[in-house]
Amino acid sequence: MDATTHPAGSTASPAATFALGGELLVRRLGFGTGGLVGPGYWGPRHDDPAHAVALLRRAVARGVTLIDTADNYGPDVAEELVARALHPYPEGLVIATKGGVVRTGPDVWHIAGRPEQLRAMCEASLRRLRTDTIDLYQLHRLDPDVPMADQLGTLLELQQEGKIRHIGLDSVDAGQLRQAQDLAPIASVQNRYNLLDRASEDVLELCARGTAFLPWFPLGHGALTGDAGAALAEVAARHGATGGQIALAWLLHRSPVLLPTPGTGSPAHLDENLAAAGIALTDEDMAQLAGPA
Repeated sequence: MDATTHPAGSTASPAATFALGGELLVRRLGFGTGGLVGPGYWGPRHDDPAHAVALLRRAVARGVTLIDTADNYGPDVAEELVARALHPYPEGLVIATKGGVVRTGPDVWHIAGRPEQLRAMCEASLRRLRTDTIDLYQLHRLDPDVPMADQLGTLLELQQEGKIRHIGLDSVDAGQLRQAQDLAPIASVQNRYNLLDRASEDVLELCARGTAFLPWFPLGHGALTGDAGAALAEVAARHGATGGQIALAWLLHRSPVLLPTPGTGSPAHLDENLAAAGIALTDEDMAQLAGPA
């Protein structure tokens, strides 16, 4: 794994921003809304929605400009919270959502990628988010029973109608990404990727020319916020940081196209995550983290 390109032994902070789709400038460390819903992505996390509303507003007040959500988080709950907290959306705030998956219970879902389903899901998201255009609409899963051209063709139609600004994909392999790029302009990919799971290195390499890569579970579904290994602990100690902060800083240093959007239901954890953007890892740190975390 390559380390950062600054001189050996030096420290440097990575680029803070990224032009999503070549035009929407966002801060690379965003906020994901999966932590605002209950276990198994079912129902709200908090009985009082004011907690989630305050957290979303705090994220934006702290400089977050990329909010990542999905129609099946709740379902519907997360998108409705985003609108309740942030609409009318401030200039420069980018809202990304996802469709193509139907959730029927905690951790129970199925793929639904027929053109009429995708259109209905997108239009429902538009209503819940109270917007005429979704900045980034990501296909949550490719439907193996529907030709990719039909699925992306529907998103292209919605883009042409002004309902979607940019198209993204979730959980694809390198071959699928290449095929998709021949069918439509793909602004983003959202695959699992973190210090503990680097299986999507080939996808990241394909994104390197300007496709945003939004790594889901950037903290390893919580595994990287605790004792995840000696290397991570040693680097964290050198910087006076937590393991989770180093895991996020590693993503920001690993590639300029990585846009982690960690989620949380805690204001303190939100602040901790956002502080990771200010950590400058050295070549020594990156080399140490290149092995097992």
